[in-house]
Amino acid sequence: MTDTTMAPAEAPRALHDEISDRTRWLAFAAILLAQFMNLIDVTIVNVAIPSLQRNLGASESQIEWVVAGYILVFALLLLPMGRLGDIIGRKQLFLVGVAAFTIVSAICGMAGSIEMLVIARFLQGMAAAVMMPQVMAIAQNLFAPRHRSGAFSMFGLVAGLASVAGPILGGTLINADLWGLGWRAIFLINLPIGVIAFVAASRLVPTVPGNPKLRNDWIGILFMAAAMLALIFPLVEGRTLGWPVWCFALMCASPVFFAGFVMWEARQERLGNPQLMPITLLKAWNFAIGSTLALVYFSALPALFLVIALYLQSGYGFDPLHSGLTTVPFPVGILVASVINSRLGPRWQKQRILFGLTLLWIGIFWLRSEILATTDAVDHWRFLPALLMSGIGVSFSIAPMFQTILAGVPVKDAGAGSGALQAVQQAGSALGIAVVSQIFFSTLATAFAGGMAQHEAFRSAISTAMLYNLVAYVIVAACALLLKKPQYTDDRAPRAPMPPMD
Repeated sequence: MTDTTMAPAEAPRALHDEISDRTRWLAFAAILLAQFMNLIDVTIVNVAIPSLQRNLGASESQIEWVVAGYILVFALLLLPMGRLGDIIGRKQLFLVGVAAFTIVSAICGMAGSIEMLVIARFLQGMAAAVMMPQVMAIAQNLFAPRHRSGAFSMFGLVAGLASVAGPILGGTLINADLWGLGWRAIFLINLPIGVIAFVAASRLVPTVPGNPKLRNDWIGILFMAAAMLALIFPLVEGRTLGWPVWCFALMCASPVFFAGFVMWEARQERLGNPQLMPITLLKAWNFAIGSTLALVYFSALPALFLVIALYLQSGYGFDPLHSGLTTVPFPVGILVASVINSRLGPRWQKQRILFGLTLLWIGIFWLRSEILATTDAVDHWRFLPALLMSGIGVSFSIAPMFQTILAGVPVKDAGAGSGALQAVQQAGSALGIAVVSQIFFSTLATAFAGGMAQHEAFRSAISTAMLYNLVAYVIVAACALLLKKPQYTDDRAPRAPMPPMD
């Protein structure tokens, strides 16, 4: 095979003009396979949570860390790993990420204790953060600007397929209990996928040298890590530890760390040094308001599907496959509505955000009403229309939301803005899992202590936890009303990353 390594000055011409179409699309398929592996790992874990809890004797906080730990580390390292790819080369770092993700997936699958699994999930989040920022950048290298739109639509398709396939594949693997592996199969399935992606990418993806003169903002990373950990750690561990004073002290310290982060980034800008998040982003009205909007919006969805899995499996005895199939109407709604959404382009953005949020709020309210009406048996068909409506609402609200938030970002900060918004999205997911799980498990413990039967206790726990979603979407709608109409002066509006589907 012809060597695809190029000097920096020749890279754009060589990548766009000298790679054959066959090589280009095979390389693109390799990075899409890695993206699929990462996205399906996010959605597949929820259906396995009750099995993990039973088989490894996990506490409630440890179960939260299995999910939230992965997302938290991913959010913290997403931006610096993107910059590191610029420094040492996108292909090199992508291959490191794929190899690490595959190896750590094997460690997850062989974990002999919940403590080992939690640590492995943290490492898996790190590997995902190394791998994923390189995917979009490599795709931009593979395709000339005039051809990117069609190619990039595949990212949304892959995300949608992963969101649908995750619960079904996870449930099928656990139920099949292949070779007695049980829940371990949901992690071990990454091994053949990872090996294929690594071999294909190493042979087909072109190598573009990095720029070693670039630098990362490591102090900014430490400030942001401290702010997030100071908030999320006590939320996850506080109830288990009896809410000692230091938990509240840590939560109070979180905004102080964040203020320090903002001051540090302002200093970096004055000195012309690297910034983790350009301070100009925070000065852009839509980005500042939109970051709050995205944080709250994405704090609700992943947490909801975690407690739904616990409600169906631990509360009502659903097997993992039945549980996964019950939630499939939600991603199906996203896929169906995305076809309509893609045709609307930049039109009626604020109206579509509010319309989508209204559908989502009604869908969650409807789902909660059906749960409250359930007695000693769950008819999953009654959940279908509410979940479908919620998925449609998500699809209608997300695309214009990201476009509106990023439209006012200066051209020079377009890439940083897109990456920062994705990091905010992941941080919101980790925060929401901590908060909603706290509500769910606290209500469940109180219900059992009050003598409630199992079904009634789980019904009370999930219906109380879902109040968070209903309040969150009202806050998001209020923020959306504050967004200004984007003014597009060219076609450079940054492309938003595809958010997780659940």
